[in-house]
Amino acid sequence: MTDGGGADGSGRRGADGSDGKPALAAQRDVEQVYQPAEDSKLLADAVVERVERGDRALDVGTGSGYVAARMAEAGADAVGADLNPHACRQAAEAGLPVVRADLTGPFRDGSFDVVAFNPPYLPTEPDREWDDWMERALSGGEDGRAAIDPFLDDVARVLAPGGAAYLLVSSLTDPDTVRERAAANGLASEEVASESHPFETLLVVRFERDAR
Repeated sequence: MTDGGGADGSGRRGADGSDGKPALAAQRDVEQVYQPAEDSKLLADAVVERVERGDRALDVGTGSGYVAARMAEAGADAVGADLNPHACRQAAEAGLPVVRADLTGPFRDGSFDVVAFNPPYLPTEPDREWDDWMERALSGGEDGRAAIDPFLDDVARVLAPGGAAYLLVSSLTDPDTVRERAAANGLASEEVASESHPFETLLVVRFERDAR
């Protein structure tokens, strides 16, 4: 579900030749597991600057395991989670502990000091979807937030006291609405990194329980 890679080397971005908007079809060079690109690196860089040795860390939608591996290299006790069995296999073959899971659902309350998520976020009309693992890794549904909303609805539960979640957010998915959803779930938000690209701006937003 994470670790973007595209046929033109530009992560999740690509034009469909008509309206200049990103097209899923242009990004289908990796058949089953999403590979790391700019969005993955932006998220990983932001997280490893803030992770502490010994932190219990979860990489939701781990894909190839890139973000989890970066957290582990920084000293975290990192685990990956992905619904895609091919991604789980690839991450495990890279030496990472991995759980087949849908978002944060199966994890215990207060389990993690750090949670990272590079979600599928491309807004996609239903008639342009493919029912396969790569589509699930890329498409965020009609508003781009099909995976983001349920993640924000549950992530506070799995955070340990003082823990934080880091979410890769695209300008395509309306960051203000993302922050409003987080606030409704008792999460305060802070932008900690950003990067501009031809079709979008990528943000890393840090969430923690609102102390107010």
